[in-house]
Amino acid sequence: MGVKKAVIPAAGLGTRMLPATKSQPKEMLPVGRKPVIQYVMEELEAAGIDQILIITGQKKRAIEDHFDRDSELIRNLEEKGKHDLLCTLDYENCGVKLFYTRQGIQLGTAHAISLAESFVDNEPFVVCLGDSIIKSKEPGSFLKKLIETHEKREASVTIAFQEVAAEDVIKYGIADPFPEHSDNSDFRLRGLVEKPEVDEAPSRMAISARYVFSPRIFKAIEETPMKNGEYQITDSIKILMETSEVWGHRLGPDEKRYDVGGFKSYFETFLTFALEDEEYGKDLGEYIKRFVG
Repeated sequence: MGVKKAVIPAAGLGTRMLPATKSQPKEMLPVGRKPVIQYVMEELEAAGIDQILIITGQKKRAIEDHFDRDSELIRNLEEKGKHDLLCTLDYENCGVKLFYTRQGIQLGTAHAISLAESFVDNEPFVVCLGDSIIKSKEPGSFLKKLIETHEKREASVTIAFQEVAAEDVIKYGIADPFPEHSDNSDFRLRGLVEKPEVDEAPSRMAISARYVFSPRIFKAIEETPMKNGEYQITDSIKILMETSEVWGHRLGPDEKRYDVGGFKSYFETFLTFALEDEEYGKDLGEYIKRFVG
């Protein structure tokens, strides 16, 4: 049957992106011509997912509005013959069924995922963080490989990892793989270390915003202790590691995670995608050369 359901936690306050996120979700910040979360939705659809639950919160109504069919706007564009602009709204007719629920209190990613238990209905499911884009040659190809690894290994959890510079390990959850798997694209995990010091990091493989979970994760979340007012999904995964296998799959050389959680990474992400724009990318590149020069 395969994995057909996905959850997008998108209830965070986005405080690192203030004031840009004071009145709009960070998931709706534009990257090139589309908001971040639209890239995530397109990735999921390309990977064969047909049902998606988005976990929202206060001031997140813009997400629902973006994916709703806007009949008045469509009629206006049709009357004015603006068929090129109509094409940009094709995502409204995607084959994915969208569902929404709200995380009333900000209690962390694990708590947000726990709200999906009835939606998941005892099936394996994907989790994609709504503020990260995975870019690959073929849309959805990395997520397909992540799902294949999960099914092949019969894992309780399968996590996406990207190799980062040694000095950056202090920013991420880092993989501690079993030595016999450490050089493989798939590797079994014996641990996860949250933001280790550079000289204490077990690897340079950083958790990269994509997961495949078995329904066993919900029991682990129930057993997860609160830290600093939140329930962290990394702690829930560590609980599962005690009784079942957790695997990782690393992004390949043609695959990259783009994070929109802070201004520096957001600026870099926007610039990368804007430079690839078919209509204006070349002109933008020339402008940057003149500006820097």
